Parts: sequence; C-alpha cells; structure tokens
Amino acid sequence: NAEYMGVPLRQARYCETMADAFTVRTRKFMTNRLLARKQMVVDVIHPQKPCPSRETLQSKLAGLYNVSDSKSISLFGFKQVFGGGRSTGFALIYDNAAAFKKFEPKYRRVRNGEKGKDKVSRQQRKERKNKAKKIRGTKDIKSIRASKRQQK
Repeated sequence: NAEYMGVPLRQARYCETMADAFTVRTRKFMTNRLLARKQMVVDVIHPQKPCPSRETLQSKLAGLYNVSDSKSISLFGFKQVFGGGRSTGFALIYDNAAAFKKFEPKYRRVRNGEKGKDKVSRQQRKERKNKAKKIRGTKDIKSIRASKRQQK
C-alpha cells in the first residue's frame, strides 16, 4: 500500500491544504470613511468541502487587502448556497483596532476573540442588594464599600 504523509493514497486526495481548497471573491466593495472601514460581500467557493473557519478567511482577506492585523476584520452572516460548495457572507475591515473597538457591536467583538468582563454571580448581586437595603447613613455606606473591596 502506497502512503502519502501517513495516509493511504486512496484518502490522500482529501488531504489538500485549506489554502488550495477554497477561493475567496469579494463584491459590492465600499470604503466607509465615517466608520473607518472597508465593507464588502464575500463569496467563498469550496467545492466538496465545508466552509473554511473564520480565522482562515480572516487571514486570506488580510492578505488580499494588505491588512496588518487580522483581528480588525469582522466576518458575519455566512450562509451556504443550497447544494453546498459556495458560501456568502459579509466582511468589515477596520482601519485600526481602535476603530474596530469603537464601532463594532460587542457580540461580534466577542466572537472575534475579545474577552468580556467577568460576571458577578446572580446570588452575590442579590445578597449585595439586600444588604444595601438594610443599611442607612454614611457610616454604614463606608462599611459596605470596605466589604466590597475585601471581596475583590
């Protein structure tokens, strides 16, 4: 049995690199100076393959549009055409990370890899609220602030 990279030859044809397995085309390109970005519709052609990951598409678009930081590229709304082999979505390429952070909605920033702030548990919030209801006056408020600092 002949092998290619540790895979039997019958299966080797499916071991193409992802770079060769899909092509990216953009249309309806527009530069939006007010929001400091370029926006476009992205068509990904991937015959007999699943749609490539967001990271691979980001790196491919970064190469096409000479973007230094692929984290400032937002991809969303990808739908596969019936029958497969082609997906269409939307891409926003921001001029810099500051514009990305300013204009992009939080849920898309989180999808792009940004960390959200840690949540305080629901029970702790309720306890703090009920404790604050029982307290009156400035001395007691100072004691609450001190206890909050100790919790952190």
